[in-house]
Amino acid sequence: MKPDETQPSGRLLKAPESFLDPTGVRTVFAEGKKGRRDFIRGAFAAAAATAGAVAMPARAQQPAGDPAILELPAHSKGLGQPVVTDGYGKPSQYERNVQRRQSPGLTQTTQASVSFAPLQSLFGIVTPSGLHFERHHQGWWDIDPSQHRLMLNGMVKTPKVFTMDEIMRLPSVSRFHFIECGANTGMEWGNVAVPTCQYTHGMISCSEFTGVPLITLLEMAGADLVNGKFVLAEGADGSSMTRTIPMSLIRSGEVLVAYGQNGEMLRPEQGYPLRLVVPGVQGVSWVKYLRRIEVGDQPYATKDEAIHYVDLMPDGTHRQYTSIQEVKSVVTTPSGGQVLLDQGFYNITGLAWSGRGKIKHVDVSVDGGRNWRRARLQGPVMDKCLTRFHLDWVWDGKPAIIQSRATDDTGHVQPNYRQLRAVRGSRSIYHNNAIQSWLVQESGEVRNVQLG
Repeated sequence: MKPDETQPSGRLLKAPESFLDPTGVRTVFAEGKKGRRDFIRGAFAAAAATAGAVAMPARAQQPAGDPAILELPAHSKGLGQPVVTDGYGKPSQYERNVQRRQSPGLTQTTQASVSFAPLQSLFGIVTPSGLHFERHHQGWWDIDPSQHRLMLNGMVKTPKVFTMDEIMRLPSVSRFHFIECGANTGMEWGNVAVPTCQYTHGMISCSEFTGVPLITLLEMAGADLVNGKFVLAEGADGSSMTRTIPMSLIRSGEVLVAYGQNGEMLRPEQGYPLRLVVPGVQGVSWVKYLRRIEVGDQPYATKDEAIHYVDLMPDGTHRQYTSIQEVKSVVTTPSGGQVLLDQGFYNITGLAWSGRGKIKHVDVSVDGGRNWRRARLQGPVMDKCLTRFHLDWVWDGKPAIIQSRATDDTGHVQPNYRQLRAVRGSRSIYHNNAIQSWLVQESGEVRNVQLG
Protein backbone atom coordinates (compact mmCIF):
# COMPACT_ATOMS: atom_id res chain seq x y z
CA MET A 1 0.00 0.00 0.00
CA LYS A 2 1.07 3.58 -0.44
CA PRO A 3 0.73 6.48 1.98
CA ASP A 4 -2.46 8.53 2.05
CA GLU A 5 -2.84 10.84 -0.94
CA THR A 6 -3.23 13.70 1.53
CA GLN A 7 0.34 13.24 2.68
CA PRO A 8 3.56 14.20 0.88
CA SER A 9 4.54 11.58 -1.65
CA GLY A 10 7.09 8.92 -0.81
CA ARG A 11 8.54 5.87 -2.49
CA LEU A 12 5.89 3.37 -3.60
CA LEU A 13 6.77 -0.09 -2.28
CA LYS A 14 5.00 -3.39 -2.70
CA ALA A 15 4.14 -5.17 0.51
CA PRO A 16 5.69 -8.65 0.83
CA GLU A 17 2.26 -10.24 1.28
CA SER A 18 1.19 -9.03 -2.18
CA PHE A 19 3.27 -11.44 -4.27
CA LEU A 20 0.47 -13.64 -5.61
CA ASP A 21 -0.61 -14.17 -9.18
CA PRO A 22 -4.20 -15.05 -10.31
CA THR A 23 -3.44 -18.80 -10.14
CA GLY A 24 -2.38 -18.42 -6.54
CA VAL A 25 -5.52 -16.42 -5.78
CA ARG A 26 -7.78 -19.16 -7.13
CA THR A 27 -5.90 -21.81 -5.18
CA VAL A 28 -6.21 -19.88 -1.94
CA PHE A 29 -9.96 -19.36 -2.43
CA ALA A 30 -10.33 -23.13 -2.82
CA GLU A 31 -8.55 -23.59 0.50
CA GLY A 32 -10.46 -20.86 2.30
CA LYS A 33 -11.95 -23.20 4.91
CA LYS A 34 -8.58 -24.28 6.27
CA GLY A 35 -7.03 -22.84 9.40
CA ARG A 36 -5.26 -19.48 9.33
CA ARG A 37 -1.73 -20.91 9.09
CA ASP A 38 -2.81 -23.27 6.30
CA PHE A 39 -4.60 -20.38 4.64
CA ILE A 40 -1.46 -18.24 4.50
CA ARG A 41 0.83 -21.17 3.76
CA GLY A 42 -1.42 -22.20 0.88
CA ALA A 43 -1.37 -18.71 -0.57
CA PHE A 44 2.41 -18.54 -0.77
CA ALA A 45 2.78 -22.19 -1.79
CA ALA A 46 0.46 -21.55 -4.71
CA ALA A 47 2.57 -18.60 -5.77
CA ALA A 48 5.77 -20.66 -5.50
CA ALA A 49 4.28 -23.55 -7.45
CA THR A 50 3.25 -21.24 -10.25
CA ALA A 51 6.72 -19.74 -10.39
CA GLY A 52 8.31 -23.21 -10.41
CA ALA A 53 6.26 -24.28 -13.41
CA VAL A 54 7.88 -21.65 -15.59
CA ALA A 55 10.98 -22.77 -17.52
CA MET A 56 14.00 -21.19 -15.87
CA PRO A 57 16.91 -19.92 -17.98
CA ALA A 58 20.44 -21.17 -17.42
CA ARG A 59 22.11 -19.99 -14.22
CA ALA A 60 24.49 -17.76 -16.16
CA GLN A 61 21.51 -15.95 -17.65
CA GLN A 62 19.72 -15.35 -14.37
CA PRO A 63 19.58 -11.80 -13.05
CA ALA A 64 22.25 -10.92 -10.53
CA GLY A 65 19.69 -10.70 -7.70
CA ASP A 66 18.47 -7.96 -5.43
CA PRO A 67 21.33 -5.55 -4.72
CA ALA A 68 19.69 -4.65 -1.42
CA ILE A 69 20.54 -8.20 -0.33
CA LEU A 70 23.82 -8.82 -2.16
CA GLU A 71 25.55 -5.49 -1.58
CA LEU A 72 26.24 -4.30 1.93
CA PRO A 73 24.79 -0.80 2.52
CA ALA A 74 26.71 1.97 4.22
CA HIS A 75 24.95 1.38 7.53
CA SER A 76 26.34 -2.16 7.61
CA LYS A 77 29.92 -1.00 7.11
CA GLY A 78 30.23 2.22 9.10
CA LEU A 79 29.90 3.76 12.53
CA GLY A 80 26.37 4.86 13.44
CA GLN A 81 25.10 7.91 15.28
CA PRO A 82 25.69 8.37 19.03
CA VAL A 83 22.89 8.26 21.59
CA VAL A 84 20.68 11.34 21.79
CA THR A 85 21.71 13.24 24.92
CA ASP A 86 20.53 16.76 24.17
CA GLY A 87 16.86 16.38 23.35
CA TYR A 88 13.72 14.26 23.07
CA GLY A 89 13.88 11.22 20.78
CA LYS A 90 12.35 11.48 17.31
CA PRO A 91 10.94 8.97 14.80
CA SER A 92 12.85 7.99 11.66
CA GLN A 93 13.09 10.62 8.93
CA TYR A 94 11.32 8.10 6.68
CA GLU A 95 8.22 8.28 8.92
CA ARG A 96 7.81 12.06 8.73
CA ASN A 97 4.55 11.63 6.77
CA VAL A 98 2.92 10.04 9.81
CA GLN A 99 1.58 13.03 11.70
CA ARG A 100 -1.54 14.66 13.09
CA ARG A 101 -3.46 16.72 10.54
CA GLN A 102 -6.21 19.30 10.52
CA SER A 103 -9.28 18.13 8.64
CA PRO A 104 -10.13 19.78 5.30
CA GLY A 105 -13.80 19.35 6.20
CA LEU A 106 -13.71 21.69 9.20
CA THR A 107 -14.08 25.45 9.22
CA GLN A 108 -10.55 26.82 8.96
CA THR A 109 -9.50 29.35 11.60
CA THR A 110 -6.33 31.28 12.36
CA GLN A 111 -5.86 29.12 15.47
CA ALA A 112 -6.37 25.43 14.72
CA SER A 113 -8.45 23.70 17.39
CA VAL A 114 -8.55 20.08 16.17
CA SER A 115 -5.96 17.67 14.86
CA PHE A 116 -6.65 14.08 13.83
CA ALA A 117 -4.58 11.00 14.69
CA PRO A 118 -3.24 9.00 11.68
CA LEU A 119 -5.09 5.77 12.50
CA GLN A 120 -4.15 4.18 9.17
CA SER A 121 -0.44 4.33 10.10
CA LEU A 122 -0.63 2.99 13.65
CA PHE A 123 -0.17 -0.53 15.02
CA GLY A 124 -1.56 -2.22 18.11
CA ILE A 125 -3.77 -0.12 20.37
CA VAL A 126 -1.56 2.55 21.99
CA THR A 127 -1.37 5.96 20.32
CA PRO A 128 2.08 7.56 20.59
CA SER A 129 1.88 10.79 22.60
CA GLY A 130 3.18 12.79 19.63
CA LEU A 131 0.37 11.50 17.40
CA HIS A 132 -2.49 11.77 19.90
CA PHE A 133 -5.44 13.75 18.53
CA GLU A 134 -6.03 17.24 19.91
CA ARG A 135 -9.14 19.30 20.63
CA HIS A 136 -8.79 22.76 22.14
CA HIS A 137 -11.50 25.22 23.15
CA GLN A 138 -9.16 28.14 23.82
CA GLY A 139 -5.77 26.90 22.65
CA TRP A 140 -3.26 25.00 24.79
CA TRP A 141 -1.02 26.19 27.58
CA ASP A 142 2.23 25.02 29.12
CA ILE A 143 1.43 25.60 32.80
CA ASP A 144 4.05 25.78 35.55
CA PRO A 145 3.23 22.74 37.73
CA SER A 146 4.69 24.39 40.83
CA GLN A 147 1.98 27.08 40.54
CA HIS A 148 -0.92 24.81 39.58
CA ARG A 149 -3.59 23.98 42.16
CA LEU A 150 -6.62 21.69 42.34
CA MET A 151 -9.50 22.80 44.56
CA LEU A 152 -12.30 20.58 45.92
CA ASN A 153 -15.44 22.32 47.20
CA GLY A 154 -19.23 22.11 47.28
CA MET A 155 -20.84 19.33 49.27
CA VAL A 156 -17.69 18.44 51.22
CA LYS A 157 -16.87 18.65 54.94
CA THR A 158 -13.47 20.22 54.40
CA PRO A 159 -12.74 22.13 51.18
CA LYS A 160 -9.28 21.19 49.97
CA VAL A 161 -6.58 22.72 47.78
CA PHE A 162 -3.95 20.30 46.44
CA THR A 163 -0.58 21.13 44.93
CA MET A 164 0.89 18.88 42.24
CA ASP A 165 3.43 17.60 44.75
CA GLU A 166 0.68 16.58 47.17
CA ILE A 167 -1.25 14.76 44.44
CA MET A 168 1.80 12.93 43.09
CA ARG A 169 2.75 11.70 46.57
CA LEU A 170 -0.55 9.76 46.83
CA PRO A 171 -0.89 6.10 45.74
CA SER A 172 -1.36 6.01 41.96
CA VAL A 173 -2.83 3.64 39.38
CA SER A 174 -2.19 3.20 35.66
CA ARG A 175 -4.84 2.09 33.19
CA PHE A 176 -5.27 1.88 29.42
CA HIS A 177 -8.30 3.69 28.02
CA PHE A 178 -9.46 5.27 24.77
CA ILE A 179 -10.55 8.90 24.58
CA GLU A 180 -12.89 9.89 21.73
CA CYS A 181 -14.31 13.28 20.90
CA GLY A 182 -18.11 13.26 20.83
CA ALA A 183 -17.90 14.79 17.33
CA ASN A 184 -15.70 12.01 15.93
CA THR A 185 -17.16 10.91 12.56
CA GLY A 186 -19.55 13.87 12.86
CA MET A 187 -19.01 15.06 9.28
CA GLU A 188 -20.40 11.75 8.00
CA TRP A 189 -23.85 12.65 9.39
CA GLY A 190 -24.18 15.08 6.50
CA ASN A 191 -22.97 12.64 3.83
CA VAL A 192 -19.60 14.40 3.71
CA ALA A 193 -17.20 11.70 2.53
CA VAL A 194 -13.84 12.90 3.84
CA PRO A 195 -11.01 10.95 2.18
CA THR A 196 -9.26 8.86 4.85
CA CYS A 197 -9.91 7.19 8.20
CA GLN A 198 -7.62 9.82 9.75
CA TYR A 199 -10.38 12.32 8.98
CA THR A 200 -13.43 10.08 9.46
CA HIS A 201 -12.36 8.56 12.80
CA GLY A 202 -9.11 10.26 13.83
CA MET A 203 -10.52 12.09 16.86
CA ILE A 204 -9.80 9.03 18.97
CA SER A 205 -6.64 7.87 20.69
CA CYS A 206 -5.68 5.34 23.33
CA SER A 207 -3.08 5.70 26.08
CA GLU A 208 -1.91 4.42 29.41
CA PHE A 209 -2.98 7.06 31.94
CA THR A 210 -1.46 7.39 35.41
CA GLY A 211 -2.95 9.28 38.32
CA VAL A 212 -5.01 9.19 41.50
CA PRO A 213 -8.63 7.98 41.57
CA LEU A 214 -10.89 11.00 42.02
CA ILE A 215 -12.82 9.14 44.72
CA THR A 216 -9.64 9.16 46.86
CA LEU A 217 -9.44 12.96 46.77
CA LEU A 218 -13.17 13.32 47.43
CA GLU A 219 -12.93 11.07 50.49
CA MET A 220 -10.01 13.15 51.78
CA ALA A 221 -12.26 16.21 51.57
CA GLY A 222 -15.17 14.41 53.27
CA ALA A 223 -17.45 14.61 50.24
CA ASP A 224 -21.12 13.70 50.69
CA LEU A 225 -21.16 10.58 48.53
CA VAL A 226 -24.82 9.84 49.30
CA ASN A 227 -26.54 13.14 48.50
CA GLY A 228 -23.83 14.36 46.16
CA LYS A 229 -25.05 12.98 42.83
CA PHE A 230 -22.72 14.89 40.49
CA VAL A 231 -19.45 16.77 40.35
CA LEU A 232 -18.55 19.77 38.25
CA ALA A 233 -15.08 19.58 36.70
CA GLU A 234 -13.53 22.91 35.69
CA GLY A 235 -10.44 23.55 33.58
CA ALA A 236 -7.89 26.36 33.87
CA ASP A 237 -7.71 27.30 30.18
CA GLY A 238 -9.28 30.45 28.76
CA SER A 239 -12.58 28.71 27.99
CA SER A 240 -13.04 27.58 31.62
CA MET A 241 -14.32 24.30 30.28
CA THR A 242 -16.86 22.91 32.74
CA ARG A 243 -18.57 19.53 32.63
CA THR A 244 -20.98 17.59 34.83
CA ILE A 245 -19.81 14.09 35.79
CA PRO A 246 -22.23 11.63 37.46
CA MET A 247 -21.06 10.44 40.88
CA SER A 248 -22.05 6.92 39.84
CA LEU A 249 -19.00 6.84 37.54
CA ILE A 250 -16.71 8.19 40.25
CA ARG A 251 -17.69 5.80 43.05
CA SER A 252 -16.29 2.85 41.09
CA GLY A 253 -12.83 4.40 41.26
CA GLU A 254 -12.30 4.40 37.49
CA VAL A 255 -12.34 8.21 37.11
CA LEU A 256 -8.78 9.48 37.52
CA VAL A 257 -7.10 12.78 38.21
CA ALA A 258 -4.22 12.05 35.86
CA TYR A 259 -0.78 13.55 35.46
CA GLY A 260 0.89 10.76 33.45
CA GLN A 261 0.36 9.48 29.92
CA ASN A 262 2.25 6.69 28.17
CA GLY A 263 4.92 6.55 30.85
CA GLU A 264 5.70 10.28 31.00
CA MET A 265 4.03 13.44 32.22
CA LEU A 266 1.04 14.67 30.23
CA ARG A 267 2.00 16.84 27.29
CA PRO A 268 0.83 20.47 27.35
CA GLU A 269 -1.67 19.90 24.52
CA GLN A 270 -3.12 17.01 26.55
CA GLY A 271 -3.74 19.06 29.70
CA TYR A 272 -0.38 19.24 31.51
CA PRO A 273 0.00 19.12 34.41
CA LEU A 274 -3.39 17.65 35.37
CA ARG A 275 -6.46 16.36 33.58
CA LEU A 276 -9.53 14.28 34.30
CA VAL A 277 -9.82 10.77 32.83
CA VAL A 278 -13.43 9.58 32.54
CA PRO A 279 -13.31 6.16 30.80
CA GLY A 280 -15.97 5.50 28.19
CA VAL A 281 -17.27 9.08 28.23
CA GLN A 282 -16.87 11.62 25.41
CA GLY A 283 -13.57 13.48 25.43
CA VAL A 284 -14.96 16.91 26.33
CA SER A 285 -15.65 15.56 29.83
CA TRP A 286 -11.97 14.67 30.25
CA VAL A 287 -11.34 18.23 31.41
CA LYS A 288 -7.78 19.43 30.76
CA TYR A 289 -5.73 21.78 32.99
CA LEU A 290 -8.03 20.60 35.81
CA ARG A 291 -8.26 23.18 38.60
CA ARG A 292 -11.56 22.59 40.43
CA ILE A 293 -13.97 19.81 41.40
CA GLU A 294 -17.29 20.83 42.95
CA VAL A 295 -19.70 18.29 44.46
CA GLY A 296 -23.41 18.94 43.92
CA ASP A 297 -26.81 17.24 43.95
CA GLN A 298 -27.94 18.01 40.39
CA PRO A 299 -26.50 18.51 36.89
CA TYR A 300 -24.96 21.94 36.39
CA ALA A 301 -26.21 22.70 32.84
CA THR A 302 -23.09 24.73 32.00
CA LYS A 303 -22.62 26.51 28.69
CA ASP A 304 -20.82 23.49 27.25
CA GLU A 305 -23.76 21.26 28.18
CA ALA A 306 -26.75 23.47 27.43
CA ILE A 307 -25.83 24.93 24.04
CA HIS A 308 -22.90 22.74 22.93
CA TYR A 309 -22.50 18.97 22.65
CA VAL A 310 -26.23 18.42 22.19
CA ASP A 311 -28.03 16.65 19.32
CA LEU A 312 -31.19 17.83 17.57
CA MET A 313 -33.62 14.90 17.49
CA PRO A 314 -36.30 14.27 14.83
CA ASP A 315 -39.05 15.58 17.15
CA GLY A 316 -37.21 18.88 17.67
CA THR A 317 -35.94 18.17 21.19
CA HIS A 318 -32.30 18.32 22.19
CA ARG A 319 -30.46 15.17 23.25
CA GLN A 320 -28.45 16.39 26.24
CA TYR A 321 -25.90 14.84 28.64
CA THR A 322 -25.11 12.12 26.10
CA SER A 323 -21.85 11.03 27.62
CA ILE A 324 -21.29 7.36 26.78
CA GLN A 325 -19.41 6.60 23.58
CA GLU A 326 -21.35 3.71 22.06
CA VAL A 327 -19.82 0.59 20.51
CA LYS A 328 -17.94 1.42 17.33
CA SER A 329 -15.24 0.18 14.97
CA VAL A 330 -13.36 1.09 11.81
CA VAL A 331 -11.17 -0.79 9.35
CA THR A 332 -7.87 1.09 9.16
CA THR A 333 -6.26 -1.09 6.45
CA PRO A 334 -7.34 -1.15 3.67
CA SER A 335 -8.99 2.24 4.07
CA GLY A 336 -9.57 5.47 2.17
CA GLY A 337 -6.56 6.98 0.42
CA GLN A 338 -4.66 3.68 0.29
CA VAL A 339 -4.00 1.56 -2.82
CA LEU A 340 -3.79 -2.23 -3.15
CA LEU A 341 -0.89 -2.78 -5.54
CA ASP A 342 -1.59 -6.43 -6.41
CA GLN A 343 -4.23 -9.09 -6.15
CA GLY A 344 -3.65 -11.63 -3.42
CA PHE A 345 -3.50 -12.01 0.33
CA TYR A 346 -4.09 -9.05 2.65
CA ASN A 347 -4.55 -8.68 6.38
CA ILE A 348 -7.65 -6.57 6.99
CA THR A 349 -7.15 -4.80 10.31
CA GLY A 350 -8.82 -2.11 12.36
CA LEU A 351 -9.89 -0.88 15.77
CA ALA A 352 -13.00 -1.43 17.88
CA TRP A 353 -14.11 0.17 21.15
CA SER A 354 -17.06 0.72 23.46
CA GLY A 355 -17.68 3.13 26.31
CA ARG A 356 -19.81 0.46 28.00
CA GLY A 357 -17.11 -2.17 28.49
CA LYS A 358 -15.06 -4.67 26.53
CA ILE A 359 -15.33 -5.64 22.88
CA LYS A 360 -16.87 -9.11 22.62
CA HIS A 361 -16.35 -9.70 18.92
CA VAL A 362 -16.00 -7.94 15.55
CA ASP A 363 -17.43 -9.12 12.24
CA VAL A 364 -16.03 -8.03 8.88
CA SER A 365 -17.73 -7.93 5.48
CA VAL A 366 -16.07 -7.49 2.07
CA ASP A 367 -19.33 -7.35 0.11
CA GLY A 368 -21.10 -4.38 1.66
CA GLY A 369 -22.74 -6.23 4.52
CA ARG A 370 -24.33 -9.14 2.68
CA ASN A 371 -22.01 -11.67 4.32
CA TRP A 372 -19.96 -11.40 7.51
CA ARG A 373 -16.93 -13.25 8.89
CA ARG A 374 -15.74 -13.24 12.50
CA ALA A 375 -12.43 -11.36 12.92
CA ARG A 376 -9.62 -12.29 15.31
CA LEU A 377 -9.23 -10.04 18.35
CA GLN A 378 -5.62 -9.21 19.19
CA GLY A 379 -4.96 -9.21 22.91
CA PRO A 380 -5.10 -7.65 25.32
CA VAL A 381 -8.84 -6.93 25.23
CA MET A 382 -9.44 -4.39 28.00
CA ASP A 383 -12.35 -2.44 29.43
CA LYS A 384 -13.14 0.84 27.66
CA CYS A 385 -10.00 0.52 25.60
CA LEU A 386 -9.20 0.18 21.91
CA THR A 387 -9.12 -3.41 20.64
CA ARG A 388 -7.22 -4.40 17.49
CA PHE A 389 -8.88 -6.91 15.13
CA HIS A 390 -7.65 -8.83 12.07
CA LEU A 391 -9.15 -10.83 9.20
CA ASP A 392 -7.38 -12.80 6.44
CA TRP A 393 -8.57 -11.81 2.97
CA VAL A 394 -7.62 -12.64 -0.61
CA TRP A 395 -8.46 -9.88 -3.04
CA ASP A 396 -9.42 -11.14 -6.51
CA GLY A 397 -9.06 -7.77 -8.21
CA LYS A 398 -12.80 -7.09 -8.30
CA PRO A 399 -14.58 -4.22 -6.51
CA ALA A 400 -15.19 -4.85 -2.81
CA ILE A 401 -16.85 -2.91 0.00
CA ILE A 402 -15.14 -3.50 3.33
CA GLN A 403 -16.99 -2.94 6.61
CA SER A 404 -16.59 -3.86 10.28
CA ARG A 405 -19.31 -4.32 12.89
CA ALA A 406 -18.45 -4.49 16.59
CA THR A 407 -20.40 -6.01 19.50
CA ASP A 408 -19.55 -5.24 23.14
CA ASP A 409 -19.93 -7.42 26.22
CA THR A 410 -23.19 -5.68 27.19
CA GLY A 411 -24.82 -6.89 23.96
CA HIS A 412 -24.81 -3.56 22.11
CA VAL A 413 -24.18 -3.97 18.37
CA GLN A 414 -22.80 -1.28 16.10
CA PRO A 415 -25.61 -0.05 13.79
CA ASN A 416 -25.57 0.79 10.10
CA TYR A 417 -26.66 4.26 8.93
CA ARG A 418 -30.23 3.20 8.23
CA GLN A 419 -30.64 1.86 11.77
CA LEU A 420 -28.97 4.88 13.38
CA ARG A 421 -30.96 7.47 11.44
CA ALA A 422 -34.22 5.68 12.20
CA VAL A 423 -33.68 6.68 15.84
CA ARG A 424 -31.55 9.82 15.62
CA GLY A 425 -32.64 11.43 12.36
CA SER A 426 -30.14 13.24 10.16
CA ARG A 427 -29.52 16.52 12.04
CA SER A 428 -27.09 15.23 14.65
CA ILE A 429 -23.41 16.04 14.95
CA TYR A 430 -22.28 13.96 17.90
CA HIS A 431 -22.06 10.26 18.73
CA ASN A 432 -22.07 8.82 15.24
CA ASN A 433 -21.16 5.16 15.67
CA ALA A 434 -22.49 3.86 12.34
CA ILE A 435 -20.68 1.22 10.29
CA GLN A 436 -17.99 2.69 8.02
CA SER A 437 -17.66 1.49 4.41
CA TRP A 438 -14.54 1.49 2.23
CA LEU A 439 -14.84 0.80 -1.51
CA VAL A 440 -11.91 -1.07 -3.06
CA GLN A 441 -11.99 -0.29 -6.78
CA GLU A 442 -10.61 -2.52 -9.54
CA SER A 443 -7.64 -0.18 -9.79
CA GLY A 444 -6.85 -1.01 -6.16
CA GLU A 445 -7.66 2.52 -4.99
CA VAL A 446 -9.72 2.69 -1.80
CA ARG A 447 -12.22 5.45 -1.13
CA ASN A 448 -14.88 6.43 1.37
CA VAL A 449 -18.46 5.50 0.51
CA GLN A 450 -21.59 5.50 2.63
CA LEU A 451 -24.24 2.77 2.58
CA GLY A 452 -27.71 3.21 4.04
